[in-house]
Amino acid sequence: MTILVTRPSPAGDELVKQLIAQGSNACHIPLIRFTPGDELNKLPDYLNNLRQGDLLIAASQHAVYYARDKLLEECYSWPDSIDYLAIGEKTAGELEKVTNYPVARPEGREISEQLLKLPQLQHVAGKRVLILRGNGGRPFLAEQLQKRGAEVTFCECYQRHPIAYDGEKLCLHWQQMNVNTLVITSGEMLQQLYELVPERYRSWLLSCQLLVVSERLAALANTLGWMHCQIADNADNDALLRALQQI
Repeated sequence: MTILVTRPSPAGDELVKQLIAQGSNACHIPLIRFTPGDELNKLPDYLNNLRQGDLLIAASQHAVYYARDKLLEECYSWPDSIDYLAIGEKTAGELEKVTNYPVARPEGREISEQLLKLPQLQHVAGKRVLILRGNGGRPFLAEQLQKRGAEVTFCECYQRHPIAYDGEKLCLHWQQMNVNTLVITSGEMLQQLYELVPERYRSWLLSCQLLVVSERLAALANTLGWMHCQIADNADNDALLRALQQI
């Protein structure tokens, strides 16, 4: 049996290499690719607007990478008078590398709900919060911070673009490879995969074991008709590997 990994490169490639090294059959079909975001050029201005005690939140590693490259291009330094936060251990680690400042991150699940429990986000009334994200990401986080009185600004550092495939050919290939487990790390990719597969292959698709990274994703999978769904502890490759070993 074969595990199909759909997360983008390079994380998807790395996960497949780890699975193969452990003796599993695995293949990688990334469903999205990344390009610079429409608001990336505005990042220096957004940083200039932050005052002492304001906050910057990185929503993903890709947001950090694109922000890093833009600021290096502009010879612009990360501000030293604000608090830095990130959703997830890996994202926090990357943000610490590029800023040289400590970065707060949630313990346990790497989701907005956990980030919102951090002490730095309990008293944000009147503060400005800059969220580095991809296109359309983290609306729930912004809504909750605004309810707490924060002034929230998004900076779209990168865009996600669906990769076009021939669904008929892919499904035949996947069935020949005995794909029976799917790794999905976002609702956008779950919906994309569902729509990519022709209707006559849907029963096969929905019978596959599905590994997702949040309760919200599991709920969406249930709505679409998946029969077997498991939730990983987090979205990083280590957590996905642990979960796949239990399937």
